[in-house]
Amino acid sequence: MEEIGNLFATTREAAGISLKEVSEDLTIEEAILENIEDGRTGAFPDVFELKKFVYNYAKYLGLDAEKIIEEFNEYIFEVTSKIPVKEIEKQVSEIKKSEEEAKEQKVISPYTKEEKKQVNWIYLVTLLIVVGCLIFSIFWCIKQITNKLVIDNYISERM
Repeated sequence: MEEIGNLFATTREAAGISLKEVSEDLTIEEAILENIEDGRTGAFPDVFELKKFVYNYAKYLGLDAEKIIEEFNEYIFEVTSKIPVKEIEKQVSEIKKSEEEAKEQKVISPYTKEEKKQVNWIYLVTLLIVVGCLIFSIFWCIKQITNKLVIDNYISERM
């Protein structure tokens, strides 16, 4: 990355352009441009954002942006491929721990409380009992009506 940064700095200086002019033309902060020219990739939390800055800066200086991006990708691959797997796993576990701690420390008020939707068994059982009683009542009424009709027919035949 230092080689790309040096190329940018020498090309810019040879063209007689100041960092302030580049900053204004590309709407990128001077500090970002300085970090790119000095090869300080650690100053950028997002590699993709850095890649975009490098591409735009190379285009602005009239350099072959595609070739520079290829060099940048090779540099990033070399840097990231040297990270041991155990280190990656360690950082992932630290991130998970910090997320869990953040959840535990979360302030809960009655207005922001997240309620879990649960089936309330009491309501379900009550509903089933009510429906059962309703069905029983309908059958009982039908039986009473049919019994009355049978009795009425029997009485009318006897008379």
